[in-house]
Amino acid sequence: MSAAAHTQHTDHKHVHGPDCGHVAVPHGDHVDYVHDGHLHRAHEGHYDECEAPAHSEHAEHTHVHGEGCGHVAVPHGDHVDYIHDGHRHAAHDGHYDDH
Repeated sequence: MSAAAHTQHTDHKHVHGPDCGHVAVPHGDHVDYVHDGHLHRAHEGHYDECEAPAHSEHAEHTHVHGEGCGHVAVPHGDHVDYIHDGHRHAAHDGHYDDH
């Protein structure tokens, strides 16, 4: 991940891991942690805000996400992602995208 492709989360004193108490979300080659209303990932001795460079459509997603759906909601830019089936889903043009 290049410096231009990520934003460092400064002043992050909490250490994330399996027992830290935050929701862990597998994301490609790393794990994101839901913390302070967004996603953090460990990167070279600090934490970054985790942003996916591209989205892909999640086919055959029949569950409708929204308030009270039972999944963790994570603010993500101009929309909300929902943690579901081990990854993030976001509503997009009549379907859901995987992040």
